[in-house]
Amino acid sequence: MKASFFRHTLNFIMPGKTSRDVLSKKDSWFLILRDAKSFGIGECSIIPGLSLDNIHEIELKLKQVCNAISKGEQINYESYNQFPAVKFAIETAHEGIEGFDTPFHLFNSDFSNSEKGIPINGLIWMGEIAFMKKQIKSKLDNGFNCLKLKVGSLEFESEINLLKNLRKEFSKKDLEIRLDANGAFTKETALEKLKRLSDFSIHSIEQPIKPKQFSEMAKICELSPLPIALDEELIGVNLSSEREKLLDTIKPHFLILKPSLLGGFKDSNEWIHFAEKRNIKWWATSALESNVGLNAIAQWVSTKENNLRQGLGTGMLFSNNIQSPLEIEGDELVLKNDKSWDLNFFNKNI
Repeated sequence: MKASFFRHTLNFIMPGKTSRDVLSKKDSWFLILRDAKSFGIGECSIIPGLSLDNIHEIELKLKQVCNAISKGEQINYESYNQFPAVKFAIETAHEGIEGFDTPFHLFNSDFSNSEKGIPINGLIWMGEIAFMKKQIKSKLDNGFNCLKLKVGSLEFESEINLLKNLRKEFSKKDLEIRLDANGAFTKETALEKLKRLSDFSIHSIEQPIKPKQFSEMAKICELSPLPIALDEELIGVNLSSEREKLLDTIKPHFLILKPSLLGGFKDSNEWIHFAEKRNIKWWATSALESNVGLNAIAQWVSTKENNLRQGLGTGMLFSNNIQSPLEIEGDELVLKNDKSWDLNFFNKNI
């Protein structure tokens, strides 16, 4: 088997703003595995400042992977625990080369067979209130009835007024609202802000305070009038015992699973196992991958029994994404059986 990789810079159609940063572009690396009969493609996608992977060592690690695979050596996945995006790329590429009829058919489900869509939420980036209102109107006009709003970078009263106006027009029955603070609140003010936000029938809020404040997050989960979802908190927690301890200490209401940030599907499956043992619900989201990584995550999650809306509507964010059969129809992500992947994109870069 031969292995190679190349880098591709994804350009955002409009800058994506969170409480952490403003993104206008991001890099992804594609790992290509080839044998005499088939090939597989895995994406190594990181978000600077969030991903555990050291961006300056990504290509060195991918070279190590390619050398080992080309020599016929077994990959020790645990040795890449500090590079979860690399692990995700290796795992996905192997699924592609060992899988079904194409390197992009990784799991067998109604979704991957183009028979059923995956319900998703509409993502609303932070920005000036007028800009956020414009995004909200566009999502609602396109048929979404679940929105995820990034909060925490604007003046809090402005965000409160935005939610107040949204709820005046749309009831809880008509519109599910999820919030994502990306750790923007302080431990001193978080509960007060969560109490005020609870006036607007919010489904949940992700990561209200920065991760690694275990006792403070546990107190927030216990006392919050809003259900709390852990996201960044899961990154870098690699040992099974540590994962169980985290869930038993913090006792969150939801987990947000990003396979690119957690080390791939095996690691994400373990988080699911531990969560479901504790009656903790979960959903999956992308980590701003290209359509390659998004396709892999969508096919994986489509094999699960999960009736929550997934955070997989990010493929339309980029102006130079890879052409694929993935499309958004209404509030669902679908795989169109009359569309194809742009294989030339990969052939010309190998």
